[in-house]
Amino acid sequence: MSPASEALIREAQASCPHNVRGLRLHAQAASYEEIALPIEECPLRPLAAHEVLVEIQAAAVNPSDAKAATGLMPYAVFPRTPGRDFAGTVVAGPDALIGKPVFGSSGDLGIRQDGAQASHLIVEADAVVQIPAGVTMQEAAGIGVPFVTAWEGLRRAGLPQPGETVLILGVNGKVGQAAAQIASWRGARVIGVMRREEPYAGHASSVVEVVSSSSTDVPTRMRELTGGKGADIVFNTVGDPFYEIGQKSMAVGGRAIFIAVVDRFVTFDILAFYKGRHTYVGIDTIALNSVETGAILRDLAPGFAAGALKPFPIRDSAVYRLEDAHAAYQAVMGSSRDRVVLVPGA
Repeated sequence: MSPASEALIREAQASCPHNVRGLRLHAQAASYEEIALPIEECPLRPLAAHEVLVEIQAAAVNPSDAKAATGLMPYAVFPRTPGRDFAGTVVAGPDALIGKPVFGSSGDLGIRQDGAQASHLIVEADAVVQIPAGVTMQEAAGIGVPFVTAWEGLRRAGLPQPGETVLILGVNGKVGQAAAQIASWRGARVIGVMRREEPYAGHASSVVEVVSSSSTDVPTRMRELTGGKGADIVFNTVGDPFYEIGQKSMAVGGRAIFIAVVDRFVTFDILAFYKGRHTYVGIDTIALNSVETGAILRDLAPGFAAGALKPFPIRDSAVYRLEDAHAAYQAVMGSSRDRVVLVPGA
């Protein structure tokens, strides 16, 4: 490193806060209701040349944050600050990034290392992405995990092309909504499945057709809607409860994406799998580090900038102070369909 670069880093360090104020998980909780989230101050470690310091304006709460607090992720470390998704302002780091509004996400943050539910976060400069115009800090904080999961699934399955049909099982969940947006942005036809009779709740660049599994034979209806072909891509956001209807709805050469499970085991029809020339793709975004996740968000940013992709709306009732983090976690693991956000500075 050159003397000039070292001087810039020393200058940035001198202007940084000495402590980070944030949530702290000290031990595994026995249940979601028993998650303890005290607010503590911890010393801020020195900033490396490849890192930035982000003053956090908003940090989303994801189901994985709560699961990692209750021992469902054995690789989670204690003590740590939770939080995978964030948005804020760069206050130290490379000159080109100082003062920039940025957002990011990670499979490491908040699980294997200190995360974003705090006043400040140190992360690699390559992990942060400038917030597209028209997207607020709170909306940017809510993009992370759902859109990263949706994009990574569709990317690994082969991004949908115009003329293809994408069937999304659990389309009104956050990942389902994100997948519908991305697929329609790519020019594909999108058909969504839900258990109940209800309309599609999210944004998309084209009409999302909806089928209720409680009142309709989904595979039969899929054949009707596609002239007998079936779905080129089946994005299963639910897991085994929709496994059979997803596999029976696939076109020859179709690709299936899996991101969740209720019961680990299903009856796997090997004959239908190889005769259909199907491809199965499993997605676990916790395996992606901050830089890898930043690269995905960078691919998505043009869609948000153009208005083809829309962030989830953030309702006032779903915005919590750090002091109210326990209530925020309970909302996420309860019946709330809102994207829940913590605001450290409130």
